[in-house]
Amino acid sequence: MAQVLSPGQVIEPVVQKKQDDEWRENLNVRMICRECQEDPPNLYEDHASGDMVCTSCGLVLAERSVDVSSEWRTFSNDDQGNDDPSRVGDGPNALLNGAQLNTGIAFGDGIRSKDLHRAQSKANIDKGNKPLLIAYKQIGALCDGFQMPGSVSETTKHLYKECIENNVGKGKSIECLISACLFFACRRNKVPRSFREIMDLTKVPKKEIGRTFKQVEKYFRETDAEKRRNGESTSMVAGGKFSSPSTLCEIQVMLNMCYEGTFVVQEEYNPQDNAQNPAELCNRFCNTLDMDQKTTNLAIAIASRLTETGGLAGRSPLSAASASIYMAGHLLGTSKPAKEIATVVGVSDSTIRGAYKLLYREKETLLDDEIKARGINIENLPVPKN
Repeated sequence: MAQVLSPGQVIEPVVQKKQDDEWRENLNVRMICRECQEDPPNLYEDHASGDMVCTSCGLVLAERSVDVSSEWRTFSNDDQGNDDPSRVGDGPNALLNGAQLNTGIAFGDGIRSKDLHRAQSKANIDKGNKPLLIAYKQIGALCDGFQMPGSVSETTKHLYKECIENNVGKGKSIECLISACLFFACRRNKVPRSFREIMDLTKVPKKEIGRTFKQVEKYFRETDAEKRRNGESTSMVAGGKFSSPSTLCEIQVMLNMCYEGTFVVQEEYNPQDNAQNPAELCNRFCNTLDMDQKTTNLAIAIASRLTETGGLAGRSPLSAASASIYMAGHLLGTSKPAKEIATVVGVSDSTIRGAYKLLYREKETLLDDEIKARGINIENLPVPKN
């Protein structure tokens, strides 16, 4: 029935109840650090710990976050019930023999399933991989105990595998060959270690390490020289440049090492360039002696200058490095006793005093204007005893 309105009457609108909108995510809401107040925020999500961290100030904004990305891990090593819950398996390992891409039969219930699984495991296992895995485990333990970077460990494994395949160091023990490859890998990755340090780590005599190292170095130098003459790509660990990979295995190795941060492109191998430099040893020894950065830089400068002038020719790099540290400490008034330096470096204190005596005689030539500008005081140098 139509409503009749009187003159001037206005109908009030009917107020309808507001319905709730369907829930949807507000994309305008962003997480911002309450300390830095940076916009856009500089945040980092640590998937290992599940934390959301501000990289500017280090404040943890969220914890126990759920990783919603794809799962490409394998849990076969942690599995206790022979039931691997991973979606994919491991990729091919270039350090092992064989294709490693065979289809696997699951270990299930029943005698027939167990027999099939056992038969396939025996057929697919490469017996040559067992000694390699033992050697790789030993190399990893040595590098971890010596706190070496991952590049040294990976390079040592590749060197060892190539030496085994080409009968380099035939007749030598596994420990001796590993020690030589480890010493070579340290030089190639600019992490020098002395023969004495490798001997203390591996318990292999220093003479045996030196002899095996010469064989390994000679093999890689001659092999890479022949490859360069033929226009082929040289070894990525000994020759330095990994150019134009020709096989799928080489491409996989290069990508894996680049992803892990262990692939370092170096120049062609030169034994003179890769010899032990006293300046490269000073930084590590000064850090162990708890010396300040100014003294460390001065010791490195003295050792570099010592190499240029030819001082202490014929002396070991350890003697030159320890004498440089001893002199740098006295020049800046932060000296350390010779016995303390000798304990860290691994030489006798008489060796340090003998090397320092030679440096003191050539102090006018050794301490150039660049070193004198570092705020040294030559009068602090002790006069060596005759």
